[in-house]
Amino acid sequence: MNLIEISVVISTYNHPEWLQKVLWSFECQNFKNFELIIADDGSTEETKHFIDVFKTTVNFPIKHVWHEDNGFQKTKILNKALLECDADYVLFTDGDCVVRNDFLQKHLDFREAGYFLSGGYFKLPMNISKLISESDIKQQSCFDINWLKSNGLKSSFKTNKITASGLKEKVLNKFTPTTATWNGHNSSGWKKDIIAVNGFDERMQYGGEDRELGERMFNNGIKAKQIRYSAICIHLDHARSYAKPEMVAKNEKIRAITKAEKVIRTPFGIEKLG
Repeated sequence: MNLIEISVVISTYNHPEWLQKVLWSFECQNFKNFELIIADDGSTEETKHFIDVFKTTVNFPIKHVWHEDNGFQKTKILNKALLECDADYVLFTDGDCVVRNDFLQKHLDFREAGYFLSGGYFKLPMNISKLISESDIKQQSCFDINWLKSNGLKSSFKTNKITASGLKEKVLNKFTPTTATWNGHNSSGWKKDIIAVNGFDERMQYGGEDRELGERMFNNGIKAKQIRYSAICIHLDHARSYAKPEMVAKNEKIRAITKAEKVIRTPFGIEKLG
């Protein structure tokens, strides 16, 4: 039996319809030697039942890591999920991000010692998010700009995130003004580098909680590579009822300290220090 080459952590909360579309997209991956760890921040029995059934239909391992619903506690469940990863290399994404069939292969092609990879996403409106079917994912129609436009998508520079390839893809990755940061919807790194900074800071709730992990990795000498025009995923629309201004404000204070004091290991991570 081959050792798992990449572990994929997918965060979710009470949206099995979107999660199903995401899991269909992992069924379509060209690269097959992976496992999925679903980091479930307290979903109801409906999500558990869906995952239990879905597990029986696919050829890759799926682990469901769950804790009770206690508000937005994504950082806690991500740390639990990280400890369940069997591969040396770990990719993090969300249960609302449908990935193109070369998504895993791109992350593996760009990985490098001393780096993490920073990807992006292409946001879809609600009508197209709902419209995407299993066959659209299996046929990769939902990544076809003509199909998207025929269903109402408006043209913009951002469509390059879907259409860029070859030299254009390389140039846009290199010259995009967007800083390479740890983005929870599309980033990957070496498990040992994430463990070295003690994982995610569990005090943090919604708003920059993923980026703070990357900032501590920077403080520990890890660099980032931009792959937003290479590792392609489309973001399904949804409401964010959990987003509260006080969460964002608290997180900004923590991130300011991380940067100013060059914090490497959070005392509020996988191991509780002090």
